[in-house]
Amino acid sequence: MDLLDYDRLFETIEEFVLHHSPSGVEGEIDRLLLTRFAEAGVEVWQDAAGNVIAKIAGSDPNRAIAITGHKDEIGAIVKTVKSHGRVEIRRLGGSFPWVYGEGVVDLLGDRETIAGILSFGSRHVSHESPQKAQQDKESLTWENAWVETKCTADELEAAGIRPGTRVVVGKHRKKPIRLKDYIGSYTLDNKASVAILLALAEMVKQPAVDIYLVASAKEEVGAIGALYFSQRQKLEALIALEICPLAPEYPIEEGEVPVLLSQDGYGIYDEALNTEIRKAAEVAGVPVQWAAISGFGSDASIAMKFGHVARAACLGFPTQNTHGFEIAHLGAIANCIRILQAYCQQAGNE
Repeated sequence: MDLLDYDRLFETIEEFVLHHSPSGVEGEIDRLLLTRFAEAGVEVWQDAAGNVIAKIAGSDPNRAIAITGHKDEIGAIVKTVKSHGRVEIRRLGGSFPWVYGEGVVDLLGDRETIAGILSFGSRHVSHESPQKAQQDKESLTWENAWVETKCTADELEAAGIRPGTRVVVGKHRKKPIRLKDYIGSYTLDNKASVAILLALAEMVKQPAVDIYLVASAKEEVGAIGALYFSQRQKLEALIALEICPLAPEYPIEEGEVPVLLSQDGYGIYDEALNTEIRKAAEVAGVPVQWAAISGFGSDASIAMKFGHVARAACLGFPTQNTHGFEIAHLGAIANCIRILQAYCQQAGNE
């Protein structure tokens, strides 16, 4: 993929990132995805679980595979609305307050989005203040953080801010940055994967089997959308798109080479399906890395663990700072597109 294509890929991911989608409150990205998939000329709809599903019809309608990329993002959820505009929050998915730092967050009220400041307290304090421990010896937790809105209780109520309201990084803080051929951004975890799905919708033509491209809902809180879809749709295989964490404990190199997982925290992946994907990568002229990782799960591994699919795989792009301000090579994301395009065109022809 040349630099011009990297530009287009960056712009697509940026557009997706700037549409909020905390788990269970994903309407902002849903509306965009329904439009973008329709513009790609594929059949698209949203199911009862909130999944946005694009279908590329195959020559054999009795056979199907699915590729998922989750569209929901991590963040926080309101626990209590206190007096003087202060809001107590707790994590939503695998989020940590110290990753976001003090700064603007958006509270997605039922009727209005309210900006607030994720706050940890003053630094110039003594042992008499609870914040002192965070400076010296204790890690910051959600119980130690809060959001200052400076709104009255009536103003918050009018906006629909209540227990259960989702809280995400403020939109103006989410704008991605280009570092040469790398992209740095919050929520690459889901939005780059969805960008891959859109590219496949535009590129895959006349496959042998039905291809379902599933922008899955509520993955960060238990792969709920993928479980709903895979329970109802008979599939020969399910492939999840994911970030792949860069860490010294894993033999994964940063850069343009995607990663196939053999195992994650939910169990092993299907070796025969991994072999098929590797062969597709060879056809596409793309190398792959292999990894077995922990502290991680995907739509695919969770669906296979619960018996919804017989064969599952996970293809990822190496990513720094996972579940934070993530950094990934645009080439690795583009190479996932190349591999899966080749796989979709050969699936069912073996």
